[in-house]
Amino acid sequence: MPKLSIYLRRILHVSVVAAIYSVAPSLQAQSSPPASGAQQPPSPQQSGNNGQTSQGDQQSDQSQQPVATFKANANIVQIFYNVKDKHGALIPNLTKDDFTIAEDSKPQTIKYFTAESNLPLTLGIMIDSSGSQRNVLDMEKEVGGAFLKQILTDKDEAYVISFDISVDLLQDFTRDTRRLQAALNKAKINSDFTGGIPGMGGGPVPTQNAPGTLLYDAVYLSAHDMLAKEVGRKAMILLTDGEDEGSRLKLKDAAEAAQKADAIVYVLLCADRGFYGGFGMGYTGEAEMRKLTEETGGRVINVGNKFDKLRDAFDQIANELRSQYNIGYTSTNTKMDGSYRKIEIKSKQNYKIQARAGYYAGSAED
Repeated sequence: MPKLSIYLRRILHVSVVAAIYSVAPSLQAQSSPPASGAQQPPSPQQSGNNGQTSQGDQQSDQSQQPVATFKANANIVQIFYNVKDKHGALIPNLTKDDFTIAEDSKPQTIKYFTAESNLPLTLGIMIDSSGSQRNVLDMEKEVGGAFLKQILTDKDEAYVISFDISVDLLQDFTRDTRRLQAALNKAKINSDFTGGIPGMGGGPVPTQNAPGTLLYDAVYLSAHDMLAKEVGRKAMILLTDGEDEGSRLKLKDAAEAAQKADAIVYVLLCADRGFYGGFGMGYTGEAEMRKLTEETGGRVINVGNKFDKLRDAFDQIANELRSQYNIGYTSTNTKMDGSYRKIEIKSKQNYKIQARAGYYAGSAED
């Protein structure tokens, strides 16, 4: 059985999606068969997917990795993070005594610390297939596939989502890099374009399908439906220009879902300069993407439309995901109120800490 509440492929257009979003958005699947009978979308208050049935392959590995099940609730908090020097180089081999941690400015006692870099990783590749990406999509497919082959081990899993006027699950959780590459290859630009200047009988103006880039909705769905029930290290990598058009949810909703799923978000800012700059337009998504990544412990890497920059960006992410520290503490705030709590990790050597900004405590209902 699939881990995700999967919906029929015919649910594609914004008008239908909008009706669904009045409850909460839900992912659509292209490659995975639907479950017997379409299920109802979860409400934002629900914990995500039902996800126990396809974790069998992971359980034997995770039984040897107790830290992988060490999950944030009202009292216990764990954080994966990177440490860098002033030049951005990763700093290895630090110890628990090299760090302090505070929650809402109150010092906390570190109960668990490790520099393990081989804990199971669950990775979501999110590929923007809206019209603005038409000249960079093939580059993203090629380099993204090579990255997955490089980083995934036999303990890891990944999935692929594309987003434009809809959010589509191209490949459910798998360790098979060939299936993941095939899923990336399925991503297609949702609009056709004609030449010329917009407003004067030409493009880039969509001539087929409604325009739209449901970026925030895609991040929410990836976190809520795919990652919320996973354990261990979790990350999303967005290949996009950062522009959202048409999402029913806001940036804060996407960031909150990612934080609740304990997922790190990286954004590889891939922009076809010709699409924007050729007509005196600019793209404004970078600021929003920085907010999203800073809240979740990732970062934005601007690659433009350069193959080598994209490949280097993926190499940087691979190094960071394999060089994470893991710190855990028991919160002195024992209230089970679902509140947001700020976290600050400091290095006694004044190294830069790349970590999520906070977490949502568990609630009595949870």
